[in-house]
Amino acid sequence: MRHVVGTGAEAAAPAVGVVGGGQLARMMQEPAAALGIQLHALVEALDGAAGQVIPHARLGEADDAPGVLQLTQDVDVITVEHEHVPEQILAQAATRVPVRPGPHALRFAQDKLAMRQRMDELGVPQPRWRNVASTADVARGLEEFGGVGVLKMPRDGYDGKGVMLIRDADDAQAWLTEAPGGLLLEEHIAFQMEVAQLLARRPSGEVRCWPLVQTVQKGGICTEVIAPAPGIGDAVARQAQQVGERIAAELDVTGILAVEMFVARGEDGNLRPYVNELAMRPHNSGHWTIEGAVTSQFEQHLRAVLDLPLGSAQPRAPYAVMVNVLGSALEDPRRAYARVMAEYPQVKIHIYGKAVRPGRKLGHVTVLGESAPEALAMARGAVAMLQGDDGIAPGADTATTAAVVRPERDASQ
Repeated sequence: MRHVVGTGAEAAAPAVGVVGGGQLARMMQEPAAALGIQLHALVEALDGAAGQVIPHARLGEADDAPGVLQLTQDVDVITVEHEHVPEQILAQAATRVPVRPGPHALRFAQDKLAMRQRMDELGVPQPRWRNVASTADVARGLEEFGGVGVLKMPRDGYDGKGVMLIRDADDAQAWLTEAPGGLLLEEHIAFQMEVAQLLARRPSGEVRCWPLVQTVQKGGICTEVIAPAPGIGDAVARQAQQVGERIAAELDVTGILAVEMFVARGEDGNLRPYVNELAMRPHNSGHWTIEGAVTSQFEQHLRAVLDLPLGSAQPRAPYAVMVNVLGSALEDPRRAYARVMAEYPQVKIHIYGKAVRPGRKLGHVTVLGESAPEALAMARGAVAMLQGDDGIAPGADTATTAAVVRPERDASQ
């Protein structure tokens, strides 16, 4: 039960508890402050990304049951910023305050095998798949899928971790010993584009969808997002939105839902979206909404979990692009601020307060504009400076852009 101190406006302030101390919790703080919402967080480090900016932060891991239960005493609702909170802990918390998304929904983002089974039940397009528990199972699956597949750990994989393109069943042996419940083996889809459908849903059932976006992955990590997905066609965009809305309703998702999908040709020769993975919290594919939409995914998530009317998801410009800052040669990317701000005044910079490590998500930049290629060129240039390069992104050609339907390529890239 919530313990309220004070009177008047302070006592009436809605309070949201978030489990997790990364950049997603950090980016919830600004809209929470604007709306007068008290944000409380259980963070892994008080000097981490969220702990630096959230006044009501306390130390604790995601599997710290006493810490999560203590958090329920000060808030009206509990939410999460990652999927790694044990289901049983969330179920305990749900006996005290609403947990949104609930553990009954979140399990389909936590367990890829459960997700695949549920998507089959819903009849939404997705890659063929098998639950494999032995190298013999893997061999049969590879034969069924044409000699190549994508092997996944059912739990705890992210940013390319726990995912392997596989052609030889023996390569699965080490992973099989780590997964007593078996692994997920999926067919390898030759796709033309990776996309994400982001939406918000509140307990009453109200839903708001942002435009379908293109995501560009390198090494399993999202590097760029283009909103809306260019050259995709209205039919595919409608199908993706319908898939997202159906998943949200059938799984009873509350808050943000991101449905990551492949766009590939079906047996009839037509392009259609195939569900890849689900996330039930603010998502990297939606960071562009902070500047690029009337209501950002972070404000919308707070509204949804508090069961408040949702805001408009209307874009503010024809195109918005986001480019992640992945590692830096600089001791601190903020040392490049003066140069970036002078060269690219249109760029909005977000730095997450993390220590620099190779490949680490240190922040992102967003650019709005009339042209996706021009906006992407500016964003890449700004990121190159923040990464300590010479001002031109490695391998980037500012006369061209990733913001087009790409040739078919491996689903593992």
